[in-house]
Amino acid sequence: MQTDQLTPLKLAYSIKEACKASSLGRTTIYSHIAAGRLIARRIGGRTVIPAESLHALISGEE
Repeated sequence: MQTDQLTPLKLAYSIKEACKASSLGRTTIYSHIAAGRLIARRIGGRTVIPAESLHALISGEE
């Protein structure tokens, strides 16, 4: 995958972005969070998933 040099890599995903990036549904994402297989952080009023946590889940490194 090629990225534009001016576009920084994502550090974290919103729930909606994580669903789109992983092709997983919202319920599945929340199930992985509840089971401890996916890390979620509350920052202000938002829930974000660190990019490395989502990558680890998808690659099977959980």
